[in-house]
Amino acid sequence: MIVDIINKKRLGLELSYQELDYFFNGYLEGRVESYQMSSLLMAICIQGMTDEEIFALTKIFIDSGDVLDTSFVEGVKVDKHSTGGIGDKTTLIIAPIVASLGVPVVKLSGRGLGYTGGTLDKLESIPGFRVDLSEKEIIKQVRDISVVVSGQTANLVPMDKKVYALRDVTGTVSSIPLIASSIMSKKIASGADKILIDIKYGNGALLQTKEEGRKLGELMKRIGEVYHKEVRIILSDMNTPLGFAIGNSLEVLEAISVLKGEQTDTNLVDLCVDLSSEMVSMAKDISKRDALELVFSSISSGKAYDKFVSLVEYQGGDIDNILVSSKTKTIKAHKSGVIKSIDALALGKLSVYLGAGRCKEDDLIDPSVGILLSKKIGDEVSKGDVLATLYINDRGKASDIDNIFEIS
Repeated sequence: MIVDIINKKRLGLELSYQELDYFFNGYLEGRVESYQMSSLLMAICIQGMTDEEIFALTKIFIDSGDVLDTSFVEGVKVDKHSTGGIGDKTTLIIAPIVASLGVPVVKLSGRGLGYTGGTLDKLESIPGFRVDLSEKEIIKQVRDISVVVSGQTANLVPMDKKVYALRDVTGTVSSIPLIASSIMSKKIASGADKILIDIKYGNGALLQTKEEGRKLGELMKRIGEVYHKEVRIILSDMNTPLGFAIGNSLEVLEAISVLKGEQTDTNLVDLCVDLSSEMVSMAKDISKRDALELVFSSISSGKAYDKFVSLVEYQGGDIDNILVSSKTKTIKAHKSGVIKSIDALALGKLSVYLGAGRCKEDDLIDPSVGILLSKKIGDEVSKGDVLATLYINDRGKASDIDNIFEIS
């Protein structure tokens, strides 16, 4: 039966709900081996899935655990998800902004996929920060301070959690059907009233083209319709890193600088303002322009940063003792000119080699390592100028750094 299902999908045939249920629940319960699930995931990546298969798989994921009841939380709950990109720390910024404006935010996040960092990995670089909250703790926290960022609880879409980890290390990350089922099952199970999806495309993202992003967005909207959820999509370019920092502690520190209003006019700030405004617009049923004014006010008044501090303190974190490695190495310009491009994917791979991500499912992450860019696209540089600083440890490797920056 197991091999028959794999072969059926390998040939591009449609799997029934019963076949998908048998296989995926078998994997969750230990009756299907990891190598067998890897084979099916690869077949799905190559052959794709029909809408009916995707709807079925989403339901199977949701039904594998509990559904969080947030009906007792006053206000419209808007959840946001990013498909992941190099330097993407948007959740750390927009969750406190939106919560500071009276919109409750219950954000259940994941770990790194491929070369893109995970929100939970970043938050765990804050000493003491807990990401393993129970449903009872999540409910109490959102009632008390209007914002919580946690991992999936043990009983919330446990199937996705297990499959997610396997996809990360088997080259099956960028399948549109698997991305859609994974994201939407978590958003629906976490009790969101409305859902905003930030779909990234480019060489530093899971999806390479804008057209792939549109395709995924339309699919997520169709899944939302099945569950009577409003879904909005924002497409964002990930051909260059988001912000200046790549790596867990470094990205948390950059998020703090944005919340304090110390960063302006960067692609990170622009995207966070856009996402926050969209969420506030959806929740309060106001125009995007009015929501934009509220977002800017939250940052300039310090309300957004104060909410982030409350979030960290409530989840046991120590914001004053975030560590970065004391060992550094610099990347310098090999000639004078203007920076034409910065290879996001190469930087993502480099950050993993340094120890900021996982090459294998059970790899340990070093939160103190990473990359801090000194320049952005369009900047003029002279030969010998520092383009980036690598924060390294004794185990990581800093190779293939010469072609990251295109200067002409």
